[in-house]
Amino acid sequence: MIPLRPLGSTQEHLSPLGMGGYALGLSREPRETCRMIHAAIEEGITFMEVAWDYHQGESERMMGEALRGGYRDKVFLTGKIDGQTRRAAISQLDQSLKRLRVENLDLLLLNEIIRPEDPMRIFAPDGALEALVEAKRAGKIRFIGFSGHKDPAIHLKMLDMGFEFDAVQMPLNLLDAQFSSFEKQVLPLLVERGIGVLGMKPLAGGTLATGRAVTIADCLRYVLTLPTSTVVTEIASMADLALALKVLEDFVPLEPDEADFFMRKTADLAKEGRGETYKTTSAHDGTVQNPDWLTALS
Repeated sequence: MIPLRPLGSTQEHLSPLGMGGYALGLSREPRETCRMIHAAIEEGITFMEVAWDYHQGESERMMGEALRGGYRDKVFLTGKIDGQTRRAAISQLDQSLKRLRVENLDLLLLNEIIRPEDPMRIFAPDGALEALVEAKRAGKIRFIGFSGHKDPAIHLKMLDMGFEFDAVQMPLNLLDAQFSSFEKQVLPLLVERGIGVLGMKPLAGGTLATGRAVTIADCLRYVLTLPTSTVVTEIASMADLALALKVLEDFVPLEPDEADFFMRKTADLAKEGRGETYKTTSAHDGTVQNPDWLTALS
């Protein structure tokens, strides 16, 4: 049985590794994807994450299909929306619920908080936060959080706006620890305030997975050693699932000298954000490439 971790100060507990939904929309074998999700749940993976914008809703539709037949009650289902106005947030949340075939989400994250002005837009009158608070009162969502991958300073600004978020998602990996680091600047504050820590990009968007300096298992072990509630990793095949489960089965926290060893092996890749293009370029920014998503109603 996989030991669970607390989600901040909430009463919820999550599997240390979670399944990210982006890879689901890439699948050409829906039945195989459903089988993989079912296998993950049966093995104790409880955290499932999808986003309104993943593959024009296809990831949500696949997840919704997989969660039929009683599986919904066995997972902590997290959605992400891009809308930063009240109307857009309401519209996108309702679309997500329809695609997922569920009445509510356990957690909803305001997605891609990547611009310095994003916090002010979200907290403005008729901003997205109003919609999420209303949705929580209506029973459509249970917890509220936000996600971003660009700059720790923007996360800190969101956390300084006076709202008690339940969870925050951010990149955590060997490279992040060495450049514009969420681990060093944001993680301690989340732990201090009892906010759930959702790690993402444990392989630095795939950069670490293709290198030879460290193994995928090493990368996952590094992030699992941090005080995270869960770490979202892309599980796109049964082989990926088997590896993730093996990492959890064998997990022993890294000793400081081991972490230092891995840092030295990845130092060149980490330099100036070379291996984290999601921080240094707009290549990973869906709402930069599609700015209408911030206000999209359909």
